[in-house]
Amino acid sequence: MGKTLDVITIGRSSVDLYGTQVGGRLEDMGSFAKYIGGSPTNIACGTARLGLKTAVITRVGDEHMGRFIREQLVREGVDVRGVATDPDRLTALVLLGIRDETSFPLIFYRENCADMALSEEDIDEGFIAEARAVLATGTHLSHPRTEAAVLKALTLARRHGAKTALDIDYRPNLWGVAGHGDGESRFVESGKVTTKLQGTLHLFDLIVGTEEEFHIAGGTTDTLAALRAVRAVSEATLVCKRGAKGAVAFEGPIPDNLDAGQTGPGFPIEVFNVLGAGDGFFSGLLKGWLDGADWPTALKYANACGAFAVSRHGCTPAYPSLAEMEFFLERGVIRPDLRNDEALEQIHWATNRQGRMGGDWSTMRVFAFDHRIQLEQMAGYTPARGGAFKELCLKAALKVAAGRPGYGILCDNRIGRAALHAASGTGLWIGRPCEWPGSRPLELEPELGPDCGGLQEWARENVVKVLCFCHPDDDAATRRDQEATVKRLFTAARRNGLEFLLEVIPSKVAPVDDETTATLIRQFYAAGIYPDWWKLEPMVTRTAWANAIAAIEAHDRHTRGIVVLGLDASEADLAASFEVAAEFDLVRGFAIGRTIFGEVAQGWLAGTIDDAEATDRMAERYARLCAIWDRARETARTAL
Repeated sequence: MGKTLDVITIGRSSVDLYGTQVGGRLEDMGSFAKYIGGSPTNIACGTARLGLKTAVITRVGDEHMGRFIREQLVREGVDVRGVATDPDRLTALVLLGIRDETSFPLIFYRENCADMALSEEDIDEGFIAEARAVLATGTHLSHPRTEAAVLKALTLARRHGAKTALDIDYRPNLWGVAGHGDGESRFVESGKVTTKLQGTLHLFDLIVGTEEEFHIAGGTTDTLAALRAVRAVSEATLVCKRGAKGAVAFEGPIPDNLDAGQTGPGFPIEVFNVLGAGDGFFSGLLKGWLDGADWPTALKYANACGAFAVSRHGCTPAYPSLAEMEFFLERGVIRPDLRNDEALEQIHWATNRQGRMGGDWSTMRVFAFDHRIQLEQMAGYTPARGGAFKELCLKAALKVAAGRPGYGILCDNRIGRAALHAASGTGLWIGRPCEWPGSRPLELEPELGPDCGGLQEWARENVVKVLCFCHPDDDAATRRDQEATVKRLFTAARRNGLEFLLEVIPSKVAPVDDETTATLIRQFYAAGIYPDWWKLEPMVTRTAWANAIAAIEAHDRHTRGIVVLGLDASEADLAASFEVAAEFDLVRGFAIGRTIFGEVAQGWLAGTIDDAEATDRMAERYARLCAIWDRARETARTAL
């Protein structure tokens, strides 16, 4: 059987609830950020971000948190065939905090949790045979049932020619040698643990741990003596992590000085959060090891990934993409607090978005019914009727999408709240407007608050959308005020982990030419605004599109792309504009509304058509536009 996977990790999976207040006690935390966690789960995600094909073997509960782990792993690109659902046990939880640069309190909620029910029956030989490497972590050697599962996986891995690796990952309280309140403790001497570990070390080709973890594996607090004790029972390459001193690798006999081992360059960065840093380190190490790099190179990757991890909030969310790591290694450290390095953070965000918002959005067919003024001005409108109509719009969108990727909606929260909430979890891309309709200079919906703090209440799958009526000929004060408003909203969106769509319509302000939109795009980038999405009005010339796209790619080669707006155009006019736009790959599709719903809304509000007819007519129009776009794209690609 061919090796379709680079690495399978096996062991813990949990939901990490990270206190968002930094510098306080865990007792005083007022809010928490939710991430996936557990060393093998973190490493599977970290290596996937670096381009390896990864999978994890674990168990999760048959509940919301278990589904969250599974769905997030899929978003991260991790194979979940080995993730079993336990019908009787809950998913593990961990509460964590950042007190200061040396204190990181945490509590494990793992009493009879799902991943500790992992058993030999969960280990499939065919699945293991697909992997080039299998990685185990120490916690799952602490219980007979999980130990049996790990040993079976390792035996099968060796039988099928896979490399094997161990992250010692010593957590004393998970071995029962420390109390629940000592979750942050990293070392307690235990002969029982040492004996158990030493009985398995011969099964590994690579063993990684901190000095304290080698102390428990070797049975002594003398690091060199501990390494020699491990070497006495294992021929594995030993990688010892030494904190600020970096890490050293030993392929053969242990020398008389730790500095005599093979090393890779370190990075002078500020330590913000050590939790999960070892998993980031191991992710980079595996990238080098499985790519066949020498140990200094593999350790360079590992140290870089560890540097990212200790510089950011959370574990998995902190780990870099391959593009990010390569950029960092080429450019070097500009400022030691990496989380405040704007260029680096932009690449981090832009290349890891898939882990925040899943789905294939290379094609965008968006039914935009976020309109407010247009509905409010129609005869027969009331807030209740408007909300009910937008629920019909959602039904039409779902009917056309039929569960397929590449479809979405734009829906507001003021009139369309019921539809907006109902759309969550349907698989649709969901954009949500923030501008006060028709405002110029730009004003935002009051529900956001003056600091845009209202975004913290938004569902994570909602995309922040703002429409700005602007033109390169705007006077300095107008331009300054509008850019400041957009920047405030953009900054708040990033802080809340929300994608951002910027819509610009210059033709409603002043005449436009082939440079107008491109100039606006450059102006917004110069203001420090990096939209995930651009929504642009139809441009009639290829030169105008080429100029706009060149302006985007010169500043952000990782942008999600562009969608074309409609401005209540006829289907014939939209078809003509699609023919031009579809020639450019960065134009992903359209976001169009009134062409689909305008006439229908008037009839429905007037009572001349019923719910079913309104839904069917909008679905028919939406489907026709989707087909027009798809044909235009296919024609453009065939022409190439």
